[in-house]
Amino acid sequence: MKVFELKGSLRTDLGKKANKALRKEEMVPCEVYGGGENIHFAINEKVLGKLLFTPDVYVINADVDGKKFSCVLRDVQYHPVNDKALHADFYQVFEDKAFEVELPIRVEGFAIGVQSGGKLAVISRKLKVKGLMADLPENLLVKVSHLGLGKSIQVGELAYDNLELLNSKKSVVVQVKLTRAARAAAMAAK
Repeated sequence: MKVFELKGSLRTDLGKKANKALRKEEMVPCEVYGGGENIHFAINEKVLGKLLFTPDVYVINADVDGKKFSCVLRDVQYHPVNDKALHADFYQVFEDKAFEVELPIRVEGFAIGVQSGGKLAVISRKLKVKGLMADLPENLLVKVSHLGLGKSIQVGELAYDNLELLNSKKSVVVQVKLTRAARAAAMAAK
């Protein structure tokens, strides 16, 4: 997985007033949990934006006033009107302990159904997996070259080394949909 370096400052004042004052200074209140006691800190809004507005998933090496740890982004709360990040939650990860994370999928190949006039539709852009940090790839590869018209790949058909897929086995990841032109050609052939 890709690594993101993050520097933050510890917060001692907690609560609504303190968080409002932080946000006025363009800082985002954050919290790390999963490693014993929770760590409350704040980071710059622009630095968090670099982490949020990307399709990639990162393992974050955080440095909070000299205290260093690895974590992953778990949840972000946004303002309902201006879409600014209001709060971020991180989950501390360890090399020897499995954890859950959503990884993006990468489609590879040219489907037979697309060659016949269909359209490839990616239904799930990310899949939830559980595994050790060393076993997690940057993305999950899904090969679609064998897919025909009207066919799909479900989560139950996928398997990756040392990773457990946590999505429902019946949920569709990728499918080749029939287009109107393909339906018309099939009707004309009959």
